[in-house]
This record gives sequence, C-alpha cells and structure tokens, in this order.
Amino acid sequence: MPETVYIATRQSPLALWQAETVRDQLRGLYPDISFELLPQTTEGDRKLGTSLAKIGGKGLFLKELENALINKTADIAVHSMKDVPAELPDGLVIGAVLERHNPRDAFISTRFQSLKDLPDGAVIGTCSPRRQAQLLHFNPTYKIVDLRGNVSTRLGKLDKGDFDATLLASAGLERLGLASRITEELAIDICLPAVTQGTIGIEIREGDTRMQELIAPLNHAVTAHRSNAERAFSARLNGGCSAPIAAFATLNGNTINMTGRVIALDGSTLLETEGSMPVSRARELGTSMATELLKKGAQAFLDKVELGIST
Repeated sequence: MPETVYIATRQSPLALWQAETVRDQLRGLYPDISFELLPQTTEGDRKLGTSLAKIGGKGLFLKELENALINKTADIAVHSMKDVPAELPDGLVIGAVLERHNPRDAFISTRFQSLKDLPDGAVIGTCSPRRQAQLLHFNPTYKIVDLRGNVSTRLGKLDKGDFDATLLASAGLERLGLASRITEELAIDICLPAVTQGTIGIEIREGDTRMQELIAPLNHAVTAHRSNAERAFSARLNGGCSAPIAAFATLNGNTINMTGRVIALDGSTLLETEGSMPVSRARELGTSMATELLKKGAQAFLDKVELGIST
C-alpha cells in the first residue's frame, strides 16, 4: 500500500489554495506518495461575526489544525504564517516556509483611485489593528469599521457600498486571481506589513524526521531568515492579532535588515526602529529591536489594546 500523507488546512478558498500549492509541489517531488487534504473548520471560521481580538486572536484559525497534528490524524498543517502565533504548542514546529509572496497591503476602492484620494472622514473596513493604527496615523479623521469574513465577503460588502475602501493582503488577492481588484499597493512606509505577511508555512510534529525530510525541499532559506527575524520581534512584544505591530525584514547578501513598528491604536503615536545584523543572528535582531521599542514606551500601547482601550 502506498504511503499517504494527510495535510490539515482550513476550508476557506485562500487556505485551500495554499494547501493545494503545497500538496502539488510535494506530489511533483514524490510521485509514489499520496498527498491528501484534510479540510478543517476552525473556531475562527465559526465566529466570523466577532472581532478576533475579543475571542482570542488569529490563533483560533490554527487550533483544530494543530489538534489534528497532535492527534496524528494529520501529518502536516499548512498555514498563512501571519496567522501563526509566535509561541507554538508543545511538540509542534514550523518545518518549512515557502518563498515569500508579495508582502504589501492592497488598497481597494470602487470610488477612489488611491489612499491619498480618500476624503477626510472616509469609512474604511478592516479587522486588522495594525492596518487601523497605520491608517489613522496617516489620517486621523478616517472612520474605521470592523470587517471580517473571507476575501469574497469583504469585497462584496465593499461593492455594496458599505465602505469607501478596504485593505487586504496583496498576496491573498493575487493567489485567488483577484489582482485586478487592487486599486493601489500601499507603500511600505505608509503601511508596514504584518509579521511574515505573504508567507506560507508548514507545521509538523517536533521530531517527525520523516515529515521533515519530505518538506525540506520546499523550504526557502531567505524567507526563513526573514521570518525568524520578524517572528522574534513579535514574540518579544508578545504580539498577537490584537497588537498594532508591524515588521518587515529584507536580506542584502549575508546581512538582514529590518524595520519594526508599534503604533497606538488611534494612530496618535508611531514608534519605529531599524536594525541590521548578520543573517545568522536574525532572531537576535528581532528581539533586540523589539526591546528597543519597549524601552521607548511601546508596552503602554500594547497594554491599552489588551484592556480594550483605543486611545
């Protein structure tokens, strides 16, 4: 009987696209092995009408997938890395990350051609505290309205006129064949991306040498270094879904460079730091940069978010 590897994934169109991409790459590498998707409905999917910050953050999109790994009903789990908390459950590790896709945020509007064209008081739909904070830093008069659901749901509400604009990850739109909906890609300095935005990760059981061996060829080393720096930054800040933090790392030869931010949720204050280290010290870079922002007072912003205080 041929070997079968089960791949846990969420059931959203984007999650399935990501899992199918991993499956197809593995099938190309190992034609004698059967790779099968194991779609799961997560708690985050079941509570799409509730703010993620109020029900536990983006980790709710992983719990059922990780349980499938722990219970050994699945062999690997495929995630959007920006949904993966800095701390994983005991016994689980990220075994590989695919090459990072477009990390930038997309501005989408049926009425305005760019973010700069939005008038004062414009209504913007987003469920991301990071995007909200940076939008309000750009223009404090914007009205931010919570917007959850899958990509098609969000675009549908925009098309009905519920909002003047919304922001979504460019990578997700491109992967779903919806790049034509992007009105403008926001500059990094206006809206610094979420930690690891645009990166697909593969989670496995720690010590599962067979699965680690199978997925190793899919790991993209440059993306892994960038992810390590950004995730270390998030981990030091204890950053989750409700935290208005952003980080973006790049590689230049053997040097990793990164920009990190913590922003007041109302946009009134933006703390930023930049740093560089040898790529072998990527995690150290992220930790040290986060520590620098904590010394500048970032914890006060994070505490207010935890307490549900927006100003």
